[in-house]
Amino acid sequence: MPLSFRDARRDDVPRIVELLTDDPLGTARETAELTAYERAFDVIAADPSNELVVGELDGRVVACAQLTFVPTISRGATTRMIVEAVRVDPALRSGGIGAQLMAEAHRRGVERGCALAQLTSDKRRDDAHRFYRRLGYAQSHEGFKLPL
Repeated sequence: MPLSFRDARRDDVPRIVELLTDDPLGTARETAELTAYERAFDVIAADPSNELVVGELDGRVVACAQLTFVPTISRGATTRMIVEAVRVDPALRSGGIGAQLMAEAHRRGVERGCALAQLTSDKRRDDAHRFYRRLGYAQSHEGFKLPL
């Protein structure tokens, strides 16, 4: 199933939020009120270190991911790409769309000179973990979070 990829537009925000809320974890974390998401989109769109990517199929947004490019002092002062908010329309999962989305993310990372792609995934997302392992991602670190 060939997708086309592009940078998200502000009018994609409602659909992106739909994708973010499509499962029990997302439903518990996200909200239907779009104002905060629209503000976040404006900040992301204005920041050259961020890209919000959508995948379209037949003119409909069916996938999304946020890419953040971070120069680091470690690992030989390389740039790494952090991948967040990876979502695929639930009706289209297991059809190769996620792999195409991640290939596009990796292509963009290479284009930006990144030496490493990294992401975090909730410990309860077993299917996502299998997916990332199939793509070659290794679980190399323990992640920590602290609400502020």
